[in-house]
Amino acid sequence: MNKAELIDHVADSADISRAAAARALDAMIDGVKKTLKKNSSVTLVGFGTFSVSKRAARAGRNPQTGDVIKIKAAKVPKFKPGKGLKDAVN
Repeated sequence: MNKAELIDHVADSADISRAAAARALDAMIDGVKKTLKKNSSVTLVGFGTFSVSKRAARAGRNPQTGDVIKIKAAKVPKFKPGKGLKDAVN
């Protein structure tokens, strides 16, 4: 399912216009991004938790040349599914 299909699903399920569903989805995504940027987490009970994890700097290899390269430290988004989502999938 892509974003357009998700917007269609939300619009049909909530009996709202597609434009309203698109604004709601964009607002939710923007809220998650802003919260993660502040190094906080977003927990949706029954669905899961979005959080930020720190990845340490490390050495890697260029696959073409075999040279050792430095890979910078980074903050990466992480998602941990909740029990409700796990149960729905299984």
